[in-house]
Amino acid sequence: MTKQINKNSGFLLQGAILAAAAVIAKIIGAAYKIPLTNILGDEGMGFYGYAFEVYAIALILSSFSLPLAVSKLVSARVAKKEYKNAMAIFKGSILFAIGVGLLAALVVFFGADFFADKVMASAPSAYALRVLAPGLFIVAVMGVVRGYFQGLGSMIPTAISQVIEQIVNAIVSILGASYLLKVGAEAAKSKNSPLLEPAYGAAGGTLGAVAGAFVSLLFVLFVLYAYKGVMKRQLKRDHGTSVESYGNIYKVLLFTIAPVIISTSVYNINQILDQVMFSKIMAAQGHAVKDYMALLGIYTGKYNTLINVPLAMASALGVSAIPSLAGAIAVGDRKQIYGKIHHSIRFTMLIAIPSFVGFLMLSSPLMNLLYGDQRKTPAAMLSLGSITVVLYCLSTVQNSILQGLDKMTVPIRNALISLGIHLVAVFVMLVMLKWNIYSIVVGNIVFSLCMCILNAHSIQTAVGYHQEVKRTFLLPTMAAFLMGVVSYLVFKLFDVLIGGRVFPILFALVAAVGVYAVALILIGGLTEEELYAMPKGDMLVKIFRKLHLMKG
Repeated sequence: MTKQINKNSGFLLQGAILAAAAVIAKIIGAAYKIPLTNILGDEGMGFYGYAFEVYAIALILSSFSLPLAVSKLVSARVAKKEYKNAMAIFKGSILFAIGVGLLAALVVFFGADFFADKVMASAPSAYALRVLAPGLFIVAVMGVVRGYFQGLGSMIPTAISQVIEQIVNAIVSILGASYLLKVGAEAAKSKNSPLLEPAYGAAGGTLGAVAGAFVSLLFVLFVLYAYKGVMKRQLKRDHGTSVESYGNIYKVLLFTIAPVIISTSVYNINQILDQVMFSKIMAAQGHAVKDYMALLGIYTGKYNTLINVPLAMASALGVSAIPSLAGAIAVGDRKQIYGKIHHSIRFTMLIAIPSFVGFLMLSSPLMNLLYGDQRKTPAAMLSLGSITVVLYCLSTVQNSILQGLDKMTVPIRNALISLGIHLVAVFVMLVMLKWNIYSIVVGNIVFSLCMCILNAHSIQTAVGYHQEVKRTFLLPTMAAFLMGVVSYLVFKLFDVLIGGRVFPILFALVAAVGVYAVALILIGGLTEEELYAMPKGDMLVKIFRKLHLMKG
């Protein structure tokens, strides 16, 4: 067991670095959404969320899959010491990204009114969508550079650039929203159109995404320039006679990204379909635009923001798993393949399960702490949808594993089946059960559960792999529910003793981290060898030994 973990420690370390950076970036994103939500209000966040949904689909169709594809192709060639071909793929991918990114940016910019009004049934979102359009070009180029470094086995440039991107995003978003909200207020008065104020504010809020992406692009380009000496030495060591042509590279690139684009589109388009269906059905049922846009604002600005923090970790581990699996497949090492699948899923669950329990037990205090929102609806949405943290984290990593195993079309099939079941379920809940915004929350549970079941079966069929259950799922769940009970009791105790919206929940969260870690180790859910595979693992082992939780 120790030997196997050591063979995967480099992969786990790189994945942990990227996961940590992704979680930090998401925490920053969640943090700045608090003042942004207070500035824009639920209506403004509704327009903001609609614009980002269209932007996200455009990003998926144009360049979202480029880092994954480039990392996979580069890794496979680096594993065989074909550095010239790895460089050829990088150069070809850059040219591809420039063309596709520019086209996507122009389509979204000039088609903003159509997408906002005709597709999303939210015409004021067009202002924010136009602001976001240049980001499609920037992200496309940046994605190729990130993917190149990931293919070389280094997640650090991606990790640092993600944090930089979110810091700039947070600052510019808040400043932009504040300024344009004032401009929008004047425009609303002069044109007698009240919705212009939140629409302008939403456009200001999206400025940060473009500014953050631009600064992040400058950073990865600087790293690439600093790395040119290493690249030259690698090319000199490659004495291969043939270099892949750009024609062949584009063919391979398209065959790699097309299934990823389709599967990711299906995987994410359910958000847009949910919101379009929700808006049209709510309007048909006689609800005012202001009312259902406010509900969507809570869903996108508060619920989704919190749920997405642990999901970032799963996406990061998936990103690190793909080039690692591609390299293992290239050299035919089945033992490494099994090890990487096992540890990707297991380490994801070690974070996802306690996150689910934390959201379930402390939903109302969290909403009050972060947004000053004591209403029942936001807390009920977070409690009800908390299980999606586990399901989406698991299905996201499974998707990446299948892509790393060269089963590129399998996630498409699984996502299409899940999407069909999901849409029927949401329609029934909206029309027949009239569950309002909760229909979308429950619909996400249905979709992600279907994906988990189908993906698990597909991985088993592809490589004969069975995920171990006890230490991956059962022991973390036991430790997490003990954590949940203790943290809830700590919150109630300090709520009675000192009150307020800050200190009771902070004490509860500190208790939660401590109880989960101790419980997990005591019941055998985390071993010393696995801790060593984590960043600062040696320090953690020393701490647990001093606490007599581990033997020396």
